[in-house]
Amino acid sequence: MPEISRFYGIRIFMFFREHNPPHFHAKYQGYEAIFEIKDGTIRGEFPRRALKIVYEWMDLHKEELLDNWKNIENREELNNIDPLK
Repeated sequence: MPEISRFYGIRIFMFFREHNPPHFHAKYQGYEAIFEIKDGTIRGEFPRRALKIVYEWMDLHKEELLDNWKNIENREELNNIDPLK
């Protein structure tokens, strides 16, 4: 499970055998959700405060996330993405 970032106890993952649309997985204190990169749609449950933090991080790193998705499609190595500070 390739972890690409970690901040405030939130872990962000992208997987190689995935399906469109481009998305990433986030885990936090037993919660897990899938975030679509382009429109921010979420599937799963996440605490409101942690959700706000993930959206803030996603807005800052949307291009890097989409680049990683291209890496997945090309079966290339994923890049780590800076945490939210």
